[in-house]
Amino acid sequence: MTVTPRRRTPRAALTGAACVLAVGAGLTGCGGDEDPDAGTNGVGKLTAAQIQQKTRTAAAAAETVRLHGSVVTSGRTYALDMRLNSDGGTGSVTSKGSKFDLLRIGEQLFLKADAGFWSHDTGKADAAAAEKLADKYVKVPQGDPSYKKFSGFTDKDVLLDGLLALHGTVETDGRHEQNGTRTVRISGDDGSGGSLDVSLEGKPYPLRLVRAGSAGTLRFSDWNKTLELKEPGKDETLDYGKQLPTS
Repeated sequence: MTVTPRRRTPRAALTGAACVLAVGAGLTGCGGDEDPDAGTNGVGKLTAAQIQQKTRTAAAAAETVRLHGSVVTSGRTYALDMRLNSDGGTGSVTSKGSKFDLLRIGEQLFLKADAGFWSHDTGKADAAAAEKLADKYVKVPQGDPSYKKFSGFTDKDVLLDGLLALHGTVETDGRHEQNGTRTVRISGDDGSGGSLDVSLEGKPYPLRLVRAGSAGTLRFSDWNKTLELKEPGKDETLDYGKQLPTS
């Protein structure tokens, strides 16, 4: 049996010759010697502390962000899907099977939910009042306890500052990928103190956070995408008064 030698194409020959010349000249980049940081933003070469500082700085400087996932606080789990900018935010929060929408523009906070939300926990609102509030954007008075409770979900700086903290000794935890974007991961106390995936492409934005103590997982996206917040129309808005029945 005669074996016909595999023909080497001119392109392959040229590539091979280029690699031989590169090696002879003391250069790298052929075969398995490629730089893992080639084409990245370079944060993968930094220490964990430097990466953490870089991603905090990038997040703080961004005009807008979307965050979605879950947060566990005081034993209660909240599912979030919020879009935020420096002036407020909009989105939804779900807890104990009850979903409500939040919209904040400057100091004005609106909350929209169904009748079950207004009457379920406290019993302070009778059926008629609950139906009146249902599916309307209700203005939340700044002095109402609900204002402080819910406005935090719409505050970009407050949320990011609290969420991006890792606990314990923070170290790098390898290269990963989030939705097709290469990342470097930093973890606190081998993961028990939380972990954060930071983009290696473009600006070093945080892309995925696993909170310490199994306190939820959040994903960050739409960094610096345009977000316009508009007050709802008068026919969609209701001013309940000095205190809401959720307090």
